[in-house]
Amino acid sequence: MRIAVYSGSFNPLHIGHEAIIRFLTEKADFDLVYLVVTPQNPFKQAHTHPTGKERFDAAVEAIGRHPELKVVAQDLELYMAPPQYTIRTLDTLHEREPEHEFTLVIGADNLANFGGWRFHERILLDYGVVVFPRKGYHRGHAKARLLKENPGYKIRLLKAPLVTISSTEIREGIAEGRDMSAWLM
Repeated sequence: MRIAVYSGSFNPLHIGHEAIIRFLTEKADFDLVYLVVTPQNPFKQAHTHPTGKERFDAAVEAIGRHPELKVVAQDLELYMAPPQYTIRTLDTLHEREPEHEFTLVIGADNLANFGGWRFHERILLDYGVVVFPRKGYHRGHAKARLLKENPGYKIRLLKAPLVTISSTEIREGIAEGRDMSAWLM
């Protein structure tokens, strides 16, 4: 089975995430998406609320409202010692389910900085990435730069619609007292 590993804080999970999940299973030939809720992105400022467990529970609840989606929430990073490097997550999934093929899902913003990820070489050689467009980032340039490092890297640029909503915008809207429920998954 081909499984897309979609990792993030998902604070909160929104319709943009839903669109990406649908695209992965309906257009990008993945059988299933593992939504991996991370307790803390090593590149972002630490947050204490909501906790990783609360965000995971919210993701399970949101997914439950969409039984047609081919997605399973995963909490394995919540039980890993920090920092929760992506390579450790992918290796854990591979060890747990060696019969499946895992590929990491990232946005173009992450591809632009992928050389700074811990063991990025192994991620790109052993698992590969599928890359969604993000406003302000040119995926082709980032891919070319990485392929100069190693032409064997597995990098697939997806021809997907641009998702323009962000969790940050939703959190800010909620903090301002606006009804953001239409944007939540």
